[in-house]
Amino acid sequence: MKSISNQKISGIGMTSQRTRDRLIERLRQQGITNEDVLSVIRNTPRHLFVDEALSHRAYEDTALPIGHGQTISQPYIVARMTQMLLQSGMPTSVLEIGTGCGYQTAVLAQLVPQVYSIERIGALFQQAKKRLADLQLYNVELRHTDGHGGWPNLNYRFDRIIMTAACKDIPRKLAEQLTEGGEMVLPYDNGHEQVLLKITRNKNEFETEAFEAVSFVPLLPGLG
Repeated sequence: MKSISNQKISGIGMTSQRTRDRLIERLRQQGITNEDVLSVIRNTPRHLFVDEALSHRAYEDTALPIGHGQTISQPYIVARMTQMLLQSGMPTSVLEIGTGCGYQTAVLAQLVPQVYSIERIGALFQQAKKRLADLQLYNVELRHTDGHGGWPNLNYRFDRIIMTAACKDIPRKLAEQLTEGGEMVLPYDNGHEQVLLKITRNKNEFETEAFEAVSFVPLLPGLG
């Protein structure tokens, strides 16, 4: 497990370690039990992934706007989805659909050997690329493209896929980029509500399991 150790990002006041520790205790109370996930979230400087005017709210358990009609997910959701990805064992590679500000990407990069991430909005892509480089998280490969088709190299397969935008129809090309036994975690809009969904590949069949209700921005096509 990698860690971010640069003292310049430790933060003061509402971004201090004490504030982060309170967040971790709240996540524990909400059922997050993976100690590696909790440790990474405690040590990841979320205040660097939001606008400076919102940095005092960075360690609240809430989603925050990041511009372009997008949000940084609340820490509980990041922890929950990450824990689900690791539940069946440590994956070699993870594909993320929706880099956004790069916070979920940074959490994953400290836990798994290789992260691939796709972002459709050019400005967010550039911001995330710089933040991840500043944090010296070099095991991430980013692409500015439409996530519906998955990773541009269609012959590549991933142990896990995580989607950070809600879809009404699961992109078939995306699911087909899972390895045998691979799993995908995503918010799924069933027409009544959004729920967390886990999809497991069993040869050419895809088994689904639904979990709690969530709220995400929709998965949109094209580049922005």
